[in-house]
Amino acid sequence: MIGRNEGARLEACLASLGTDIDVVYVDSGSSDGSVAAARSAGARVVELNLSQPFTAARARNAGRAAFEEQPDYIQFVDGDCALRDGWIETASAFLDANPQVAVVCGRRRERFPDVSIYNALCDKEWDTPIGEALACGGDALMRRDAFDAVGGFRADVIAGEEPELCVRLRQAGWKIYRLDVEMTWHDAAITRFGQWWKRARRAGHAFAEGAALHGAPPERHWVREMRRSVLWGLMLPILAIGGALIWWPMGFLILVWPVQIVRLAIRDAGPLAWKRVFFSVLGKFPEAQGVLDYHMKRISGRKSAIIEYK
Repeated sequence: MIGRNEGARLEACLASLGTDIDVVYVDSGSSDGSVAAARSAGARVVELNLSQPFTAARARNAGRAAFEEQPDYIQFVDGDCALRDGWIETASAFLDANPQVAVVCGRRRERFPDVSIYNALCDKEWDTPIGEALACGGDALMRRDAFDAVGGFRADVIAGEEPELCVRLRQAGWKIYRLDVEMTWHDAAITRFGQWWKRARRAGHAFAEGAALHGAPPERHWVREMRRSVLWGLMLPILAIGGALIWWPMGFLILVWPVQIVRLAIRDAGPLAWKRVFFSVLGKFPEAQGVLDYHMKRISGRKSAIIEYK
């Protein structure tokens, strides 16, 4: 488990773990009693030294290193999540029966999707295809020897560290699998537009960093996502505004965004289709900002800091 100032969410996570597994909680500077809560629940606590830049990847690696014994499998879970009953047993049995699979994950659900449109969007985001997958999220059961063999998470990756790890696992011959089984409740707790913007900006940063690490053929990791963000969130606005200053009819390029929203909404039938598509298109602007953030810091040699939205 990893977390910082998750409060009641952390307590719910601890309560969902049961008493028959070895629990390590990695804390990154909480001031809300999280460390005491974890200890009282029987977890072994690792408090990160924050003199080094914090990343979720670094925290997860620290948790892995804290195990006194060498388990066959490690369940990674974020402190704002809670495990569903029976998940550990089902996922462990799947890894037992499928020695070629390094990572297994299941259904993550948003606990309070009706609180805000942003939570509802997250709930839809978690609804990914079942079967062999390219990547997992922050909640997953992993084969310990496979995790160790590829060196664990890259501690300097500030976002998208799980897909990056999965790239290296697949390159080493392992498989990633998603089951149609309830795995975790998640509490995004996004109630403000600014939180949503920061989360989308973090996604853009992840696209850029992932493409920089694994964008070469044949992987092309997140290259398409990065290019789409830059096109819709940066290049087209520059062309529309800059072109209109030179020749005013170019200003009609601004219509490409509503046209794109209508086109995608018609294709994407279902509840929240229009809202989901609207925020998907709007999200290209903060995503492009995240791409620029990554490349500007890369050029200047500055280290990227984690982008937190809570």
